[in-house]
Amino acid sequence: MVIAQPPINQPRKPIVTWERLPADYPLPDDPVENIQQPPLAAALTDALGAAQWLQPDMLTGSNFGLVATVRKKIVVKAPDWFYVPKVHPLEPQTIRRSYTQNLEGSPIAVVMEFLSAEDNGELSLRSTPPYGKLYFYEQILQVPTYVIYDPTEATLEVRCLDQGCYVLQTPNPAGQFWIPQMDLFLGVWHGERLSQTINWLRWWKSDGSLLLWSSEQAEQERQRAEQERQRAEQERQRAEQERQRAEQLEALLRSQGIDPEEI
Repeated sequence: MVIAQPPINQPRKPIVTWERLPADYPLPDDPVENIQQPPLAAALTDALGAAQWLQPDMLTGSNFGLVATVRKKIVVKAPDWFYVPKVHPLEPQTIRRSYTQNLEGSPIAVVMEFLSAEDNGELSLRSTPPYGKLYFYEQILQVPTYVIYDPTEATLEVRCLDQGCYVLQTPNPAGQFWIPQMDLFLGVWHGERLSQTINWLRWWKSDGSLLLWSSEQAEQERQRAEQERQRAEQERQRAEQERQRAEQLEALLRSQGIDPEEI
């Protein structure tokens, strides 16, 4: 009997299992490569939370370990941002140290990597340890949407799984990409947040409206409250003017010997 062998240039599919991470497993604690990465990730989650786009059983994170067991060896990658649509609740007083899909909840839906000055393998297809990030997300975790963003150049690439392989997506005329798992568009926006003026990643609804950050929502509420205060003050002034005109008219009538109450 002849057993067919895969072509030499075609790596075998990894044998992946989903096993609980040992409590004493040392998770990576590498320093952040770029000072912009934490604010970029925080801004993405902040807008989703402010718009009530996130539910209690959803999970987002930054530089947080995503776990798979490949050929009986634990592999952990910590993307700059990720989203899981549904996770199992934790026991009381338990802190989530990492996430293993299919064991702790649904598969990871979106991962993002923000490029730094050095090549950290965001596009690496290395299929042997240490696995390249693109290979890990595409072949091992099989994340439907993989986003790579260069904040310095303001370039955004979105890849979606198609028959097991990532395919580059085309943006709309506004330069935004539809992220089906979020039911939102993702794009680049230049402006200020928390005294930082950089190229941010932002969410837009299908109707084109921008998902506001919590600080922007608070500013809108402040402006609305100020407008209401000004309208109330204008009404008070109009009422005061009417009262003064009425008093002046009454005084004029009395000066002419006319009782205003008899008119």
